[in-house]
Amino acid sequence: MERLRSMTAVQGLFETHITTTDLARSVQFYKDVIGLRLAHVTPTRGAAFFWIGPGKKAMLGIWSIGSGPQRMQLHTAFDVGLADVLAAPQVLAAAGITALDFDGEVTNEPVVLAWMPAASVFFRDPDGNLLEFIAMLPDEPDADRGVVRWSAWARAHGATSD
Repeated sequence: MERLRSMTAVQGLFETHITTTDLARSVQFYKDVIGLRLAHVTPTRGAAFFWIGPGKKAMLGIWSIGSGPQRMQLHTAFDVGLADVLAAPQVLAAAGITALDFDGEVTNEPVVLAWMPAASVFFRDPDGNLLEFIAMLPDEPDADRGVVRWSAWARAHGATSD
């Protein structure tokens, strides 16, 4: 497999996800025992997200079993620059890798997770593990928008890759 030469170096591990059989119990544990800051709960998806440390630089996602996007059990997200997320579908395709949206559908553009907000592209490694390139956006969160295509977010927010 050809190395993704035009992607910048990964800046850090942004997020990891785990599953649970009892979301409320897990939320209480990670909030009250571990001391993580609850960022967002999505009851309809059976998920909760916690910020790890200061700022919005690392996150833990907890999903009720069977509720995650792409029927995921686990995935790993790498923090990269916005320009790299925007270029990822084409760069991945050039390396023979299929870019996926939040729902696991083939895509030619990132999605925006509006509650954060962050631009994101998913893909799989050679063993089928789900990976993600993600970049936080400077815009205000808009949880009511859910997950939207980059082009729709950019039009609404005057966003660019800069």
